[in-house]
Amino acid sequence: MTTPHPQQVNQQAYAPAPQVPAAAPAGNWQAGPGGLYTSPIPVTRTHLGHAISSEWTKIKSVRSTMWTLGVFLFLVIGIGLLVATQTNDRDYVNVPFSLPAFFGLVLGQICLITLGVLVVSSEYGTGMIRTTFTASPQRHRVLAAKVLIYFAVAYVTSAVAIGLVGLATSAMHSGPEATGTEWAGTVFKGALYVSLLGVLALAVGSMLRHSAGAITAMLGLVLVPAILPAFLMISQSTRKIGEKMMDYNAPNSLAKIFGLDTESGHGNPQLWLLIGLTVAALAGAFALLEKRDV
Repeated sequence: MTTPHPQQVNQQAYAPAPQVPAAAPAGNWQAGPGGLYTSPIPVTRTHLGHAISSEWTKIKSVRSTMWTLGVFLFLVIGIGLLVATQTNDRDYVNVPFSLPAFFGLVLGQICLITLGVLVVSSEYGTGMIRTTFTASPQRHRVLAAKVLIYFAVAYVTSAVAIGLVGLATSAMHSGPEATGTEWAGTVFKGALYVSLLGVLALAVGSMLRHSAGAITAMLGLVLVPAILPAFLMISQSTRKIGEKMMDYNAPNSLAKIFGLDTESGHGNPQLWLLIGLTVAALAGAFALLEKRDV
């Protein structure tokens, strides 16, 4: 075995690194023993579309999506059709044919709230959020993709469920006594309201990063304003607070959207309030996402 000459060792140690030609594409070359190697895999800049594609793959692959949406459809359509069969033509004078869907949405909204939380908190629970942020360091892009995909899925599912109940009810009660009202708007606004509740839950899940805690917080936000007015309206000093809480809680907001109470703009003020709360919660979620380690 021969020992290399010291001068040869010095020449190898201080050999200049291969130079990158000015025309070589960034991120597409690799230095090799024989010069430059050009990768056959094209290098493209990532954008929001890639994040949306990734989140769509996630949301359609996990079992929680199928279970929560399946239960939601069962509640809205099942309860809606059950209510429709127990009514007659005269019950739809000046009320929309989609009204039976309201009774299913009161329970079904809990399913969308749960799914909204799980869309983001489940990754924190399993630790997969580290892999997600490693693959996509732009955290705001990941959260934006989650919001867009979830809202699209929740809105389409809700609109289809409400629309099917409305069509079935109009077919069952299409007599001359059932004058009815225009019910296409209830499909749009009803689906928008429950979908925004889910997006609000997604934002809360992103801020709390804990499934049970976020679901509990959202259930309190939905149920407490529906129960507390009964106690607040006992006293004259808190009666106005109770009345406002009664007008803007989730069940009464949906009731106004579906025409059970038309004195307050068909639920438009309640819908705008929910939009404001959702935007504020999303702003907080985006701000906290950039400040935390994971």
